[in-house]
Amino acid sequence: MDSTHGEVTRLLKAMNAGDAAAGEQLLPLVYKELHRIAEAYMRRERPDHTLQATALIHEAYLRLAGEEIDWKDRGHFIGLAAHVMRRVLVDYARQHNAGRRAGGMQRVEMEDNLAISPERLDEVLLLDRAMARLQEKSLRQAQVVELRYFGGLKVEQIATMLGVAPRSVKRDWSLARMFLYRELRPGGPPPAGDAKEDSREGEK
Repeated sequence: MDSTHGEVTRLLKAMNAGDAAAGEQLLPLVYKELHRIAEAYMRRERPDHTLQATALIHEAYLRLAGEEIDWKDRGHFIGLAAHVMRRVLVDYARQHNAGRRAGGMQRVEMEDNLAISPERLDEVLLLDRAMARLQEKSLRQAQVVELRYFGGLKVEQIATMLGVAPRSVKRDWSLARMFLYRELRPGGPPPAGDAKEDSREGEK
């Protein structure tokens, strides 16, 4: 695993240097993780969502490859990929809503067969608004949510990326969860302590 991570970092550095072939070599090494992130965004969709996740990965990868980014390492790439995937879904959700207001389409489909139900797209926009409010309150807490929940990075990885202590990441994660819960479920009780989550925190 460490050798793979090192190869990912090497290829990212090569991309920085303008090596076009490095991008083609990179995708197979990070595809599994990108697929996991995509599925996190696509969960609660219909069971046959493999092609949908694939379409989201490809769209996000094209956007990332088209940007001039000073790539640092694998964690930096995965974190930005999680952010870009969320932006892809938000863009399509907004397109859908514009079409719906005009009496048009009832679904939104990407070129590679990414089909998302209207109800799910409404959730995407609701979460995006909540994340925007969280970012106004605390940029770092919003970054922690993206990196941990969607990016699947460990506490120590996030701490290194953000330049803070692991205990700060854990505190940000806890506060952000409570904030988002209240934003998404106004009037409801805050999330109770989750034993599974607590044990996972101890491991990470």
